[in-house]
Amino acid sequence: MVWWEAVLLFVGGGAAGIVNAMAGGGSSLTVPLLVLAGVPGNFANGTNRVGIFVSNGTTIWSFHKQGVTAYKDAIPFLFPVIIGSLIGSIGISQVTDTTFETIFGILILPIIFLSLREPKTIETGKGFSTVTTAAIFFGIGLYAGAIQMGVGLVLLAFLTRSGLPLMKANIVKVLVTLAVTMTALPVFIIQGKVRWWPAIILTTGLSIGGWVGARIAVRGGERAIRVFMVIAAIGLTGKLLGLYG
Repeated sequence: MVWWEAVLLFVGGGAAGIVNAMAGGGSSLTVPLLVLAGVPGNFANGTNRVGIFVSNGTTIWSFHKQGVTAYKDAIPFLFPVIIGSLIGSIGISQVTDTTFETIFGILILPIIFLSLREPKTIETGKGFSTVTTAAIFFGIGLYAGAIQMGVGLVLLAFLTRSGLPLMKANIVKVLVTLAVTMTALPVFIIQGKVRWWPAIILTTGLSIGGWVGARIAVRGGERAIRVFMVIAAIGLTGKLLGLYG
């Protein structure tokens, strides 16, 4: 890894950490950056999880320090997403690097579209039933274990649909994402699909970004960072799809 690749991972990780703390979608930037830095597709997928694990912990700590918590609200969603994450991470780790990069590149554009929508709480008479909740969050866990990208946005959509206030839904999203990552990351480590030096650099940027992003989320305001992330992610899509070297 040359110096500019390290700088790229650190700065991109910081921007992604801020976005992840406020809504989600940061992996649409970090995974392509890892590939650009020479980390093969599925290795980039596993390496990215190290940063997500640490940065989500940092984000939760930052929310906690500000007196904003939602631990009890997260409990009903944890079991199905953990089971789904385990299955998803084992499944995706069996595909080739090229196949993963193609799948990820195709998914980037719809995730970017989703990231442009402002999350809002939808008032409903009642939340999902227990069975429906389990099915939905098993599916989310399956996707998160395999791909991860944009799972925070998907979580916010369903958590606010269940009637949680936006700020509380955002914290539950981070807690659930942490549980998903704690399940998937060991799968990639056991299979040797983590590159540790890129992981450390990316993790540093993500953690700083997560700490800053939690404060921005509490105070409001995220437009400039999100615009930067969207433009960068679109530009990097071509790399994953093999449109240029």
